[in-house]
Amino acid sequence: MYHITPEDEKKLATLSSYQQAILRILAEVPKGKVTTYGDLAKELSKRDSRYSPNASRAVGTTMKNNVCGPQIPCHRVIKSDGSIGNFRGEAKATDEKTAMLRDEGVEVIRGKISLSMFRYKF
Repeated sequence: MYHITPEDEKKLATLSSYQQAILRILAEVPKGKVTTYGDLAKELSKRDSRYSPNASRAVGTTMKNNVCGPQIPCHRVIKSDGSIGNFRGEAKATDEKTAMLRDEGVEVIRGKISLSMFRYKF
């Protein structure tokens, strides 16, 4: 789990309340674990009923615009089928995302991660 700093708070203040909430939840995901875009949307809706549990695309946009990366670890967010997904909004950056996950102990085999082994449970 990453503890949000005062400097992070200043950066987060530039985002919408939705984006701030998603990134705060993401900060809970520790090294060696991943979550999905859908998991983040569902978790936020559990914590705040104003938000839809089906907003996984909005979560993706939030990851693309993460002002606190890599401390708030958007590289730990993957697709619901276990595939890596984009990184920084770019398909070509997936090699970097894969390397970061492997450095944290996450096994990536043929571009996929076993959610049964590495999914973080909120």
